[in-house]
Amino acid sequence: MRFDTKMAIVVREDLAAWQKLNVTAFLAGGAGSDVDSLVGKPYEDGSGNRYLPLIGQPVVVHSAGAEQLARAWERAVARGLRVGVYTEELFGTDNDEDNRAAVRAVPAEELRLVGIAVYGPRNSVAAALKRLPLHG
Repeated sequence: MRFDTKMAIVVREDLAAWQKLNVTAFLAGGAGSDVDSLVGKPYEDGSGNRYLPLIGQPVVVHSAGAEQLARAWERAVARGLRVGVYTEELFGTDNDEDNRAAVRAVPAEELRLVGIAVYGPRNSVAAALKRLPLHG
């Protein structure tokens, strides 16, 4: 199935493995909670055990250096795409209120990005993230 929309996450390549996974999970969870059509229905196995829903379409994860990540953020914002951000400061906080305050305290052009989530029309997301390699 080919979707008209695309969700992609870009993580800074110099992070520790646990940080990359953490950033990816936070960004995917936030995007899934903000875009109703992204979240599927709950799962149930053959024994009747119920499970949480998953995001209902593939998520592409890219890797980038700090400059590439900033450029991707700029292109995504300029295209009017839905963007989630994770900044370096969030590694030092432990709750959502402090996370939002940490991002609010920094002007957009000074955000120290370690990851972004981008959601929108397939071609626009692809253009914003053009030439970024898949994480691997």
